[in-house]
Amino acid sequence: MTDNTPSAAHRQEPHAGRLSDSLTRVELTWCEKRIENWIRFGDHVEEKILDRRRRTLGFRSGAIFAFVRWSSNDFGTVSSRIDIVRAVAAHESYQTLPFVRPGGEILLHIDGWPKVERVLQAIDAVEAIGVEPGDIAPDHWRHVHSRLTVGHEPRPYTRAQHDAWLLRRRAQP
Repeated sequence: MTDNTPSAAHRQEPHAGRLSDSLTRVELTWCEKRIENWIRFGDHVEEKILDRRRRTLGFRSGAIFAFVRWSSNDFGTVSSRIDIVRAVAAHESYQTLPFVRPGGEILLHIDGWPKVERVLQAIDAVEAIGVEPGDIAPDHWRHVHSRLTVGHEPRPYTRAQHDAWLLRRRAQP
């Protein structure tokens, strides 16, 4: 008896192409002590090595990730930035961001090492309560952005807030 069904590899090819086309891609560069771009958190579904110093990561729509960019020259740090971004679907509007294609919904954008360090501490605090930072309520990252932008201390994210977020997300259509 001959099996006329397409092979598993053949069945997955069209899906893989659509998945690849719908991803938000982030280009990461690492030239030690010069340019260091990395992802602090977020679940990527695709990785491509471009060369020895560059690679891209692909994120599905809805995924939230933290993108850190740091650069220096012979005199010290030139720039430090962190962006927390929600990857968008093809039909959604988005904001542009260097090294992020096509762009995303920017939940937090902070410049300057002291404030970037505070965001990294806020990420650590979320992880300390046993929650993945990419799974928390996006409003918390907006709150952290707003508070740090005006020089105030952001409120910590709590397990009760997270439980409420999970209930709210379940109730949404």
